[in-house]
Amino acid sequence: MERYPSSLLEKAVGEISRLPGIGRKTALRLALHLLRQDTDTADSLAEAIIRLRHDVKYCKVCHNISDTDVCTMCSDHSRDTSVICVVENVQDVMAIENTQQFHGLYHVLGGIISPMDGIGPSDLNIDSLVERVGQGGVKEVILALSSTMEGDTTSFYISRRLEKHDVSVSVIARGISVGNELEYTDEVTLGRSILNRTPMKG
Repeated sequence: MERYPSSLLEKAVGEISRLPGIGRKTALRLALHLLRQDTDTADSLAEAIIRLRHDVKYCKVCHNISDTDVCTMCSDHSRDTSVICVVENVQDVMAIENTQQFHGLYHVLGGIISPMDGIGPSDLNIDSLVERVGQGGVKEVILALSSTMEGDTTSFYISRRLEKHDVSVSVIARGISVGNELEYTDEVTLGRSILNRTPMKG
């Protein structure tokens, strides 16, 4: 077991190593790097993390992260409100936005159906999606979920929930390899997949 010259350093390493993809050695390097910086730099980082956790909101409409109750995309009148792109998480919104090929609105599910992980439909933002569509004005729902078994199961479930509404349901084209996560797909392929989406079949 590693021994530290300072209990405060050990505490910092322990907290930093709780972040995904960061082991204790990397955490130690980061902690020592912060010690070499001036106090203002460390304070600025600490303040940014605290504000991130306490002040960032989830949009009441689409569940994307936002600084306000309704995010900038949902309040942007230049976007096409008749099309909603359904994604698993915030990273997917960012990935699709970076393609500059989609100009509609989003709906963040907050995950996908995965019985193995104990995640069912009620754990996701599906009811609010159905409610949005039910309010009218939506002509198309694009299911931009990862092409995995869980992603396909979630897409099928949502399409069934939307059957009673007068809305077309499509899925992004399979230019994305089966089993790939959306956020790791290159922007060109992802952009083409959005443009070449296909109708969802039951």
